[in-house]
Amino acid sequence: MKLQDKLDAIHAGFESQAPAEALEIMHRATNDLVASGLHQKALGAGSEFPEFDLTDANGNPTASADLIGNGPMIINFFRGFW
Repeated sequence: MKLQDKLDAIHAGFESQAPAEALEIMHRATNDLVASGLHQKALGAGSEFPEFDLTDANGNPTASADLIGNGPMIINFFRGFW
């Protein structure tokens, strides 16, 4: 199974179980983001990601240059309340 197929299945499962009010808020936020045009500035598949330094979940500095030597990297940004 391709990654996109797996992601589509996860998305469909979430949409079928999430409360309607939450889905409405998320869909509105997505539509607002698309309307802003910011999505056009996003890197596309196969783009080279610029090097960066970030703090990990434990407060430790992390450099992309140090991580990339371990193999492919996935960047995930969580949104929500902490």
